[in-house]
Amino acid sequence: MTPSVAVLGTGIMGAGMTRSLLREGLEVTVWNRSTEKAKPLADDGARVAESAADAVAAADVVITMLFDTDAVAETMDGALDHAREGAVWLQTSTVGVEGTARLAALARDKGVAMLDAPVLGTKAPAENGQLVVLASGPSSLREKVRPVLDAIGQKTQWVGEELGDGSKLKLAVNAWIATVVNGVGQSMALARGLGLDPQQFLDAVSGQAVDAPYVQLKGKAMIDGDFTPSFELDGVIKDVDLVLAAMDDAGTDQTLARALRDRLAAASAAGHGNEDMAAVVHGY
Repeated sequence: MTPSVAVLGTGIMGAGMTRSLLREGLEVTVWNRSTEKAKPLADDGARVAESAADAVAAADVVITMLFDTDAVAETMDGALDHAREGAVWLQTSTVGVEGTARLAALARDKGVAMLDAPVLGTKAPAENGQLVVLASGPSSLREKVRPVLDAIGQKTQWVGEELGDGSKLKLAVNAWIATVVNGVGQSMALARGLGLDPQQFLDAVSGQAVDAPYVQLKGKAMIDGDFTPSFELDGVIKDVDLVLAAMDDAGTDQTLARALRDRLAAASAAGHGNEDMAAVVHGY
């Protein structure tokens, strides 16, 4: 049986995931704290709910894609009381280690099954069903959510049975993403500061072992000054804060992560917080 789905949070990622679900023929109800943000999805075939509780009541699988732990907890605390029997909560927001533990406790208190399933990818992968899902939790729930995961992602990596392991891996990946975009920003700024066309940097590494599609993508955005958000800079700061908290627990040295955060914060303070993370170049 194809599950009905509720998507709570229709920002860049939630809207893209909704369209991917609809394209695969799933029945989707959406909710957003700002209803105006959710209404355009009605044109794609989604039902727009007036409340999170209304959305959850209609769903076999509930996806949360909200900014942080507090937003998810505040939304789900009341909404889960209206969940269908046997519904599965697919928690895809990036909330870190402590945040996942807090939400898992909420799910237990409400008697609702939960899977930890943060995703890798930004706007285009979300729109095109090409996300990578880092899932963890009871394997007994996998078949129920498989059609949903297949619709939103090109791959689901089951990290383990332990709820929260997916979020741990997401932090390791996001630490790398923050490192790459900062490294590109630093090199572009250095090339420009030395009087070179920064395109020369991208051309020099193109096709080399140190190159990556992300290097070229974000480097081009920096050159063009096109910071249309795929992943907002302030969102990266939030995620780096979660990385730092996890490093504290793990006993991992924080020197590099703190330096990355410092440059991201500098770009945000210069007025680029709501722009794409490529705007970190303004921190160099």
